[in-house]
Amino acid sequence: MTKYRLQSLLFVFVAFMLGCNEYMIVGVLPDIAKEFHASLSSLGYTVTLFALIYAISTPIVTTLASRFNRYHVLLVLMLIFFIGNTWTALATGFWSLMGSRVLTATVAGAIISLVLVMANYIAPRDKRASLVSWVFAGFSIASIIGVPIGTTISTSFSWHDSFWMITWLTILTFVMLAWLAPRDTPQVRGSLRSQFSLFRDSRVLMGVTFIVLVCAADYTFYTYVRPLLTNMMGFDNTWLNWLLFGMGIFFMFGNKFGGYLADHRGIQSLPKIYVLMTLCLAGLAPSFQYRWLGVALIAMLCVMVACYGSSTQLMFLDIAEKDYPQSLDLASSLNSIFANIGISLGSFTAAETVHYLSLGSVGYVAAVYGLLTVLVITGLSRRYRNAYPY
Repeated sequence: MTKYRLQSLLFVFVAFMLGCNEYMIVGVLPDIAKEFHASLSSLGYTVTLFALIYAISTPIVTTLASRFNRYHVLLVLMLIFFIGNTWTALATGFWSLMGSRVLTATVAGAIISLVLVMANYIAPRDKRASLVSWVFAGFSIASIIGVPIGTTISTSFSWHDSFWMITWLTILTFVMLAWLAPRDTPQVRGSLRSQFSLFRDSRVLMGVTFIVLVCAADYTFYTYVRPLLTNMMGFDNTWLNWLLFGMGIFFMFGNKFGGYLADHRGIQSLPKIYVLMTLCLAGLAPSFQYRWLGVALIAMLCVMVACYGSSTQLMFLDIAEKDYPQSLDLASSLNSIFANIGISLGSFTAAETVHYLSLGSVGYVAAVYGLLTVLVITGLSRRYRNAYPY
């Protein structure tokens, strides 16, 4: 196997590890709530806080880290991630859990940003879209394998053991990165102000707004996907694990479909997909009484919310390479930064919806974000109809 293939597999594995850490909390929230004697709505804020810290810290850490060798920075960030996740595994109370999630979120975004920049350099240009889609698919693989396994471990033993599993994955990932990660990739060092000049570009502003809205729509229902499947649709824990596994499959399919779109008019092909997403969200609540219809709608949503990543990632990288070379590291992190702003907004909205309305109302509220998503992506698509041949 060539070094490029090994590096590509490693970068997908890094995304898998990060995805397990970020998404697994959703599957084990009821077990944490039981141990800490806390409500589901209050623990939903752990998802909000993680995403918010992730979004705030990623551009700062990424920009400061651009002054140093990427390889060395990546290994340091991995050590911090190891400490944060192990702290989560050891947490014995609400505030301890919160502190551990803050530490982990501080470096998680910068790790995937550095991996995406490295992937951009090692991949031949005609394989960039495919590799980027596979890296994003690593998060979906976490949903397919990591989240169901973590949920099974949590229900069978303890949610602490679920995070101990991630600690062992982190050790393995660190060793592999030390061996295979490229040690010297081209870097253009700039000041914090010069790197943030990227946000003067209207194309970038429209792109990141779109990402926020997609992820807000997603996490308005996904934050409470476990109680939706069990409490609202009546599936037991055995079915729950299989359904979470299936959702991960559809997320992965969405990521790979996104790679195809990135090679075939990507941005311009997205408006129709997000019109359909909005309709599915609006139909989610009525489908709960026909539980397999509800599962089918959730499966479709998993595909649609995941298929934008490659198109927007390559768009941001191309804009930076051509017009803002000093901002390349920051550009590589825009997807993850603003996805987590959207996750934070969506999980907060979900918690408030459950608190003030009901669990069954999350689909209707998510559809509002879906409608805004359609408006923004339609405008972005028109902006690129002639100038951006994705």
